[in-house]
Amino acid sequence: MARMRSREYSGREKAAMLLISLGPERSSEVFKHLRDDEIEQLTLEIANIRFVTPEDKEMILEEFYQICLAQEYITEGGIGYAKEILEKAMGDQKALEIISRLTASLQVRPFDFVRKADPSQLLNFLQKEHPQIIALVLAYLKPQQAAAVLSDLPQEKQADVARRIATMDRTSPEVLKEVERILEKNLSSLVIEDYTVSGGIESIVDILNSVDRGTEKYIMETLEIEDLDLVEEIKKRMFVFEDILTLDNRSIQRFLREIDNNQLAIALKGAGEDVQKIIFANMSKRMGEMIREDMEYMGPVRLRDVEEAQQDIVNIIRKLEEAGEIVIARGGEDEIIV
Repeated sequence: MARMRSREYSGREKAAMLLISLGPERSSEVFKHLRDDEIEQLTLEIANIRFVTPEDKEMILEEFYQICLAQEYITEGGIGYAKEILEKAMGDQKALEIISRLTASLQVRPFDFVRKADPSQLLNFLQKEHPQIIALVLAYLKPQQAAAVLSDLPQEKQADVARRIATMDRTSPEVLKEVERILEKNLSSLVIEDYTVSGGIESIVDILNSVDRGTEKYIMETLEIEDLDLVEEIKKRMFVFEDILTLDNRSIQRFLREIDNNQLAIALKGAGEDVQKIIFANMSKRMGEMIREDMEYMGPVRLRDVEEAQQDIVNIIRKLEEAGEIVIARGGEDEIIV
């Protein structure tokens, strides 16, 4: 007779219930292999679970065992082999459920070993490689990590690598495996029987949004000479400090509440008159006078400090947009705000 669980659980709930079922000693060993944010999420989930019924415990442990077994089969002979073995053992439907769940939750992204290195190590690791190889690897990194590497590459390579990321489409698993083999002989990765999407406009936009203003400006100016259409496409999806002019008054007032006065004064030292005008128009007269006094008394400011302050403000604006608290018009008829 089939065992019934009280309800369907999310993946995070199942993970928390599994750890509870394993007991404190074994669970503590699992935590040693998790990131801080994962530990925090699972700890919160565990705290919210009052108890695990014997039926749920048995179901969770069985499911975990099946996934581990399937992963072992995949390592031995690929997804097709694992599916064939599981179908013989537990039927077509159950095998399909396990394989689908496994590929969705345990799929390993290429260059995982590279993502664990810090930017300085990555730079030494990649800077002697061909720009196409650098672009391929950076496209799979977190934007902040890729931005740190891109910023420290020789200038003659920065725009070339950025262009290659932006124009990258699909990379076959065979090519990815060969590049991984060259870069890391001992890398063992999950075979993914499909084309892997990497790079493209969104990828380079994420990276450029994370680099310093000087690097961003240089790359965009260089790309503009080589491929104006590409630069226009990138600009449509990016937000730079001067784009504050495109924000509505409510959005400007919202992000100003998050910014330190000294930081704003430094940023405005290098801003155009039109940007300064719209900023001052969206704050109280008294606050505007204070900012102007700060700008006057601080004297000359290094361009690097101005760019850093402007980038910090842009990052705040982007975070507010992601949270849905402000709206950034990206261009096109669908983006018209009324």
